[in-house]
Amino acid sequence: MWCASSGSERPGRRRVAQEVVHAIFCRLAPWHNLAVLRRGGRRPPPHVDLGAPVTELLSPAVARRRYVTVCVLFWLPAGLAVAPGILLFTERGMGLAAIAGFFAAHSLTVALLELPTGGLSDVIGRRTVLAAAGVFDCAAFALVGLGTSAWMLALGMALKGVGRALHSGPAEAWYVETVQAHSGPEADLRTGLARGSTATSAALAVGTLLGGALPWLLGLGPDLGDRLREATGGQILALSVPALIASALSLVFAVYVMTALPEKPRPRTTLGATLRGVPATVVSGLRLGGSDRIVRRVLLTAAAVGAALCALELLTPGRAAALTGAPESGAVLFAALACTGFVCSGVGSHFAPLAARLTGSGSRAVTVCLAGAGGGLVALAVTSSTDGAVAVVVAVLGYCLVYIGLGAASPNQNDMLHRRVTNEGRATALSVQSLALQLVGALAGLAAGSLPPGPLPWLVGAVALLCAALLWTARDTGAMSPAPAEAPSLKPTETSAEPG
Repeated sequence: MWCASSGSERPGRRRVAQEVVHAIFCRLAPWHNLAVLRRGGRRPPPHVDLGAPVTELLSPAVARRRYVTVCVLFWLPAGLAVAPGILLFTERGMGLAAIAGFFAAHSLTVALLELPTGGLSDVIGRRTVLAAAGVFDCAAFALVGLGTSAWMLALGMALKGVGRALHSGPAEAWYVETVQAHSGPEADLRTGLARGSTATSAALAVGTLLGGALPWLLGLGPDLGDRLREATGGQILALSVPALIASALSLVFAVYVMTALPEKPRPRTTLGATLRGVPATVVSGLRLGGSDRIVRRVLLTAAAVGAALCALELLTPGRAAALTGAPESGAVLFAALACTGFVCSGVGSHFAPLAARLTGSGSRAVTVCLAGAGGGLVALAVTSSTDGAVAVVVAVLGYCLVYIGLGAASPNQNDMLHRRVTNEGRATALSVQSLALQLVGALAGLAAGSLPPGPLPWLVGAVALLCAALLWTARDTGAMSPAPAEAPSLKPTETSAEPG
């Protein structure tokens, strides 16, 4: 496909070069209406609009593949930074208090921007916000990998929080809107959401393994890591390499979403109108959580999952160190357990549609899966005071059960969530869900950390998950509450077939 251009049509190298450059530009920037197709030297009919690609042209299978690719490209860099993160900060001379401050900067940034960025995605579109997430992550990982001072590392973690907040919701919202535009509101969403969750877990697992192995591999033989340190005056360490690779991959992610995720053009708006529209969208999302029973259950479940995950991630490293007898070997064991958890979560997500079929509905599948995950935490609580072989085996099985259950529950509850909201408020609803998970998780972590060692800290997450499972046992016999009149964009749909 060639772009039409003015001027002479005589052949020549310069002319051919211009045609090629224009063609490449038009292929990489289809969102700009800068060119039209050349077909036999004639312009296409006026109704052909290359500047407004529509999501209906993508089949559900193609949309699913691209959604899975987006999940992999975003979470693989995050996985790369998991294993060497704290060790890199320590190597830079940072104490535990400073490191805790870095992670607080990340968490607070995500919490502050979660809802505004979700509303921004609903106003200006998914693709632009996702690309911005990739750009912020690129800068964040570069600062973390190259930073030598506390303020640079804190800024890097804060920028990573911006990227995380921007990514929360738009990719999933794009997939749902694309599939529903092609196949209608009753289209199958669960399969694609499950595969996206599986891809996320797989990317995190692979990234964690690679991020932990790369610094070790660089220290073998000729010790390339030490040579790298000397050549850069200590700017780049072996532990910096995973973060720098993550920075490059984040840029690849940004380019991919701009070229592979077409969406319907949204109404043209000014910057002021865009910013004014965000608060209204955020308020609409919060109102929906109070007016719709299913959405309310999804949000409360997210809060319970946050409590469970925070307790699990807070208590597991210490237990691993106590089991191995040394912090260093305990860190290795924890890395292996974290990777196992990602794999188990991916397995659970993969079998989420099967769980819905076996139990008869998505809501019953959520009940069973949350109860199973809660049972896994109970097993960890019961075995927390013993170190025998049987106790260790039961604890590992309980750990795996937690992640399998949560992995299988997530696609089923998100399937129900997407059937209760419309496109204009979809990303905001997902951001509210993520915010509930993070805020309650932080509070649960403080509660678990203040309790005496033993079963009680583990039971914080177990009780939360079992209570969430009970939420889904109540049948939704009443009519669904309508959305507020002033927030029609988030009005629940009438096609939800899932009983409460």
